[in-house]
Amino acid sequence: MGFTKYTTQAEKERVRMNDGIRAKEVRTLGPEGENYGILPIDEALAKAREMGFDLIEISPNANPPVAKITDYGKFKYEQKKKDKEVKSKARVTETKEAQVKIGTSDNDMRIKASKIAAWLREGHRVKIDLFLWGRYKYMEFEFLKERLERFLAIIPESYKIADEIKKSPKGLSVALERDSSKKAPKPEKAQSAE
Repeated sequence: MGFTKYTTQAEKERVRMNDGIRAKEVRTLGPEGENYGILPIDEALAKAREMGFDLIEISPNANPPVAKITDYGKFKYEQKKKDKEVKSKARVTETKEAQVKIGTSDNDMRIKASKIAAWLREGHRVKIDLFLWGRYKYMEFEFLKERLERFLAIIPESYKIADEIKKSPKGLSVALERDSSKKAPKPEKAQSAE
């Protein structure tokens, strides 16, 4: 079976074994990992049958391909176990979103800041929107930026700014990521709104 553009992904990932191995010679490994060297395919198959195992091609792209003498069921079990381990180590990060308004009370801001800190500790990226409506949309940019920076100052976790403060459809927005190089700053007391 040659690989063509019509070959499915499942067929490409299928493991070749025993008579399905197309190479003339293979680098052969034993059941316990011992190296038998480069053997002609017939000799490697005979050795596998003699031991009561299968000859499984584990590295088809090597020159010559690497084949291991082992039980197919055990091989599939180990592959599944490795795949599961790799999948469990893969870290999925999400972009979480938080929204504050100009009139948000200090207590609510502290609650939101602690929630954002928890997300940052989990390794998520956080997008914070300073929501503007009505006449607030026409206020001076520097004033609004200072309001958003005041909120950022009370987040009790070290972070770095991934996307600078900029105008967005909702108002102003900024994206934060966890900064593992610094220790968490001590939470500052929020200044009272004037």
